[in-house]
Amino acid sequence: MNNSQSADEFMPLRDMVYKSLRKEILTGRITPGDHLLELDISSKLGVSRTPVREALRMLELEGLVTMQPRRGARVSKITEKSMQDVLEVRESLDALCVELACTRITSQEKDELRKACEAFERAVATNDSRKIAEADVRFHDTLLRAAKNDRLVDIEENLSQSMYRFRFEYINEGNGHDNLVKEHRSIYESVINGDREKAASAARIHIENQRAAILSKINEKEQAPVNKKNNR
Repeated sequence: MNNSQSADEFMPLRDMVYKSLRKEILTGRITPGDHLLELDISSKLGVSRTPVREALRMLELEGLVTMQPRRGARVSKITEKSMQDVLEVRESLDALCVELACTRITSQEKDELRKACEAFERAVATNDSRKIAEADVRFHDTLLRAAKNDRLVDIEENLSQSMYRFRFEYINEGNGHDNLVKEHRSIYESVINGDREKAASAARIHIENQRAAILSKINEKEQAPVNKKNNR
């Protein structure tokens, strides 16, 4: 038994349900718009409906779930406004992060960044969206540690759950994996070479490409019902 499993055994039921549902939402196992039925969740997890209800309220506070009167809970949809708000902030933060990393990264961290970059490329070769997302997080977390700014870490962590949803939506698209590899490699090489200007530019391009891809996907989903009606 690993440490994570041991910790979960002593976790309040509400927190256990919250952690389980949150992971499924962030990794796309439960998709935006899905209805979350208390009875189904309690049966699946082997708990009463009370901790399920409490966990759903916690997820609502994070913006991951929307509670509807007499209709229960649904996974919050990814809207253009929510995506724009997060990525606008993230673009500036990522540019700052890599600029700081250019001058503060240690030899050991350079090696860790290289390994993270190579691990991402191996993950892309598997075409497994979850493995790719996890490797992507590892790459960006390595850059964040190399920046050595505690306040920047705090701010990034506050955006993490929203960013993970957007990241997974982008990665799950499947069409931009080759571009992701090139973008990561460009960021990695710029940081290793200490080129602040090039690193910041590469980080901004990385976010801009995500913004364009996710926006395209949001528009496709919004237009889908209209197209179905027109085809009748």
